[in-house]
Amino acid sequence: MSIDLLTAQGRAGLDALVADPARALVAFDYDGTLADIVDDPTQAVPRPEVVDGLVAMSSRVALVAIVTGRPAQWVVDLAEFDTRAGLERLVVLGHYGAERWDAATGELQTVDPPAGLKVVRSRLGEVLASLDLSGADVEDKGLSLAVHVRRLPDPADAFARMEPVLGRLAADEGLVVEPGRMVVELRPAGMDKGQALGSLADETDARTLVFAGDDLGDVSAFREVERRRSSGLAGLLVCSGSTEVTALADLADVVVGGPAGVATFVADLLAELGPS
Repeated sequence: MSIDLLTAQGRAGLDALVADPARALVAFDYDGTLADIVDDPTQAVPRPEVVDGLVAMSSRVALVAIVTGRPAQWVVDLAEFDTRAGLERLVVLGHYGAERWDAATGELQTVDPPAGLKVVRSRLGEVLASLDLSGADVEDKGLSLAVHVRRLPDPADAFARMEPVLGRLAADEGLVVEPGRMVVELRPAGMDKGQALGSLADETDARTLVFAGDDLGDVSAFREVERRRSSGLAGLLVCSGSTEVTALADLADVVVGGPAGVATFVADLLAELGPS
């Protein structure tokens, strides 16, 4: 199956990658892109064929990266990346780039949590109770807090009611909110996926950037690829499509059907690269 490209820029990006894969950075979001969205985030494991594809891809390109809002170690543990051979060119950037795990060394680099997070952690239960959302799932990521409403009776209403209130709570303590698919995350300011992706591109001196994502937190990474394309680099933007979030589809060069579609895209991309 061939890759269904929607734009001329996407075609140029794919052609550049095939012509010089050793100068390509291929990056992915995690939840909703490599792993299906599930009610329990601790059970969000990537599809096995996706992991196999990343192993194969890592031997062909400059770097394979995962840029996620999750803690980096959580992703490594869920995907069992530290048990897979052939992933030496994999980097996991967690907490939107605040953390880094390198497969080549197995080392994790992290930072201290911001002071305001302790205050938000202590107040969050009271705030949710005032909104009649005590049944929401609170995911403590160490450097951030995520409130999931997917399992509530009316998730869309719950999300609409909590987003502005949590935004004010975050702002009061010097944090920012990151809305997503039936989740609002309260996290430190100063880093986003676009900055994280840009830093990796500079580090690898990449001439082609590929990024696949599914949610609003991935828009900044899409914008970073667009910015670099305007400066002459090649880029390919892939949307892992869903009915919950449609904003990325309008920006993408390729739209696929969720993580299953991403797995097919990776296989098709490897086919485009030909035998190793």
